[in-house]
Amino acid sequence: MLITEILKRVFIFEVNRREIRLDDPRREFSPEEVKHFYSGSYPILTNANIEGPEIKRDEVQYRFITTLGTKG
Repeated sequence: MLITEILKRVFIFEVNRREIRLDDPRREFSPEEVKHFYSGSYPILTNANIEGPEIKRDEVQYRFITTLGTKG
């Protein structure tokens, strides 16, 4: 028997080498809309790029990659 399951989406970014995991606010949101949703609480996300999706540990992971503090 084949069982299908909708995988949970999670959004991840790093601040000071610490990984912060954010829950999916609404399944209907695109990753860009999720970034906008959380940018009020985490202003560093305003200019972040989105990588993913990548399936790991039975969840769909998206990463917000920030360029703050990098040179070049």
